Formats: sequence, structure tokens, C-alpha cells
Amino acid sequence: MSEGEPAVAPRAAITQQQLGAAAERLLSLCRLSGLTIATAESCTGGLVAATLIDIPGSSDVFERGFVSYSNLAKETMLGVPRSLLQRCGAVSREAAEAMAAGALGNSPAKLVVAVTGIAGPGGGSEDKPVGLVHFAAADRDGRLVHREKRFGNIGRRQVRLASVAEALALLEALANAHGG
Repeated sequence: MSEGEPAVAPRAAITQQQLGAAAERLLSLCRLSGLTIATAESCTGGLVAATLIDIPGSSDVFERGFVSYSNLAKETMLGVPRSLLQRCGAVSREAAEAMAAGALGNSPAKLVVAVTGIAGPGGGSEDKPVGLVHFAAADRDGRLVHREKRFGNIGRRQVRLASVAEALALLEALANAHGG
């Protein structure tokens, strides 16, 4: 790799049109199965929720969203233990799973997704670089799926959009597990 080359191979930018199509597909699937959705978002700052509610008629599926950008918000809104955040950090599998559990516990939604990561341009470290995002999706039947993505330093906006796409895909996979 020569100087100035990105550390991660460039990928095609995700568009709002692609996200809208994924959101429409997810909402249709959830309608067929009688499923509702809640989100718990940190680095995406409500973009997953916004992508879903941009679709007319989404109110029959989208129940609520928690934007828990700070650690205090994760603690007070979602019940993420301070000790977990101190031990593992806000950008960790454990934090994402606790956020998902908190969204299930603080809403009647049947499916939830949690997103926490480092969108950049700053805030990264050797262990937790810019572009690292943890996802957790859960349902009321006890399914819990964690995914870690390392998008690389592709720019703050693209990390956030790629995270929305991943969150929607996780929700779709859970909805499909319900026979949708």
C-alpha cells in the first residue's frame, strides 16, 4: 500500500434510494408478519428511524426510536449499566447488546436494532478505529444477533449510511426468521 492510499478498499457509496428500497422491503415484510420495530442508535443519530419513517404508512410498523448518543443517555434511556460502559466501552458488542435489550425493555416493539460505533473523523484508536460499528438485533422470542463491521475511514456520512444499511439488513433477517 502506498502512502495516501486508503487502508480499506473503496466501496460504492450507499445512496438514499438504496436505503429507501431496503426500508420499504423491511416494512412490507413486517406488516405481513404483524411485527413492530424500535431502534436504539448512537453513531447513526436516528438515521435508521428516519429512513424507516420516510416511508409513508410506516407508523403501523415503526414504534419508536431511542437516540442515545452519550453514555448518560445509554444509561438513562436504555438501562445500559455504567459499569459495562466503563469496562467495555460504548463501542463494543456488550454495549450494543445491552442497548438492544434496553430497547426491548422500554418499548412494546417485537424487533429492535441497536447501533454504536465510531463514525469519525476523530475518536478512533488502534483497538477501536474509525469506521468500527457494533450492531445488535433482537426479538421477543429470544433471538439476539451481533455483528461487527469495520467500514474503515470512508468518511463520517458514509460510515453512518453503511450502518443504516446494515441495521436494516439485520432487522430484515430477524423478520424473515418470523416467517415473513
